[in-house]
Amino acid sequence: MGGETLLDKIWRDHVIRDFGDNTYLLHVDRAFLHELAAVAFESLKNARRPILSPELTFATVDHLLDTTPGRGDDTIIPNGKDFIQKLRAGARETGISFFDIDTAEQGIVHVIAPEQAVALPGTVFVCCDSHTSTIGGLGALAWGIGTTDIEHVMATGGIVQTKPQTMRVNFTGALPRGLTAKDLILHLIGEISADGGNGYAIEYAGPVIEQLGVEERLSICNMSIELSARLGLIAPDDVTYEYLAGRPYAPKGAQWDMALSYWRSLPSDPSAQYDRVIDIDCSVLTPQVTWGTSPEHVIGFHDHVPDPSQAETKREQASMSRALDYMELKPGMRIAGLPINAAFIGSCTNSRLSDLRAAAKVLEGRKIAEGVMAICSPGSAQTKRLAEAEGIDRIFKDAGFEWRESGCSLCMSGGAGGERFPDHARVVSSTNRNFEHRQGRNVKSHLASPETVAASAVAGRIAIAEHQ
Repeated sequence: MGGETLLDKIWRDHVIRDFGDNTYLLHVDRAFLHELAAVAFESLKNARRPILSPELTFATVDHLLDTTPGRGDDTIIPNGKDFIQKLRAGARETGISFFDIDTAEQGIVHVIAPEQAVALPGTVFVCCDSHTSTIGGLGALAWGIGTTDIEHVMATGGIVQTKPQTMRVNFTGALPRGLTAKDLILHLIGEISADGGNGYAIEYAGPVIEQLGVEERLSICNMSIELSARLGLIAPDDVTYEYLAGRPYAPKGAQWDMALSYWRSLPSDPSAQYDRVIDIDCSVLTPQVTWGTSPEHVIGFHDHVPDPSQAETKREQASMSRALDYMELKPGMRIAGLPINAAFIGSCTNSRLSDLRAAAKVLEGRKIAEGVMAICSPGSAQTKRLAEAEGIDRIFKDAGFEWRESGCSLCMSGGAGGERFPDHARVVSSTNRNFEHRQGRNVKSHLASPETVAASAVAGRIAIAEHQ
């Protein structure tokens, strides 16, 4: 009999009931809400169902608030103020931990959950947001759920799930200087398609993953959803434990020792079997940039825009042709040197302190190109404070970037009627999605790493940093 995977071990330890047919009732360790899930409080109240474990339930404001300095509840996003106030009232009434707009802990849920150690290795973590898979970077099972499911979790502490298949992606070889976690995950999506992870829990492993810091691992797991995977995860190790030690909600004293003992048992057994294994040789990769309207529309910086006629199926041909029309590109064009109008660094994918530090190294002593609109929105209030303590904000502002408050910002609010880039702008963005109109009306978004975004802002065209 083969050994167990990381998924197997955590899943097994959380089964409350096996219904058969690969369906289980699982215990949920942490539930996190943001303002779009505020309706859950009202639904539970109307059903006269209390929250089973308020101490295991958390909430923050991140999606519908403005990130402009001096912000308050008066967000420009339609109905945003109402959602914020409902979340605040529900949190106050139920006694859950709530990180409000003006608190030191506020931020994007997938940034603050690891930052505060609300999320921990070996746990089951859920949130009403698709990119909850980010938390897998700590060695947790984490996925997004709907408001009906979050109500069930809050009332019962459990959730019914089918167990996904397992995929292991081994990142091997020497990591070229300047290549980032964002480049690795973008390349993988391009390699196996935006549907390539459908039905799987993806475990990222290999010597390259082991070299990455926790924040980089979170970025990789974040974009598991762009592979259509159920979740992504990385085995915890000493890097993980060092990151978590001393954080506000991390275990302390004897509880830390007990937790550490359990966490060390979680990595997949050497004899564990997977339903699919993929090997990626990182030594041949270059910085990645998307050319189309899906994260799978990605190429290396030095490559050319592909020709739809070379696609294997008519469906792919049609998708690529539509993307080229929207992006106003032609087959054979180089992505390098394409003029841009705007640049954005932020989102739950790439707005952590390490991301801001990396971008600041590119920006230091330089100015953004004339006519380029550049914005940085740190992922949390704590990240913003720490960055300012290091002088990173001054580097961004001296270069010509707007330095914003924390929140989802221009990752999604353009589609929600809030902050947006000018119509038809071409943007290089550190976000996770480049769908049509995602960042504004007819805005053309190219996904890339924070370093590439910063270099492009300075050049006024798609470019990479000198060290890349």
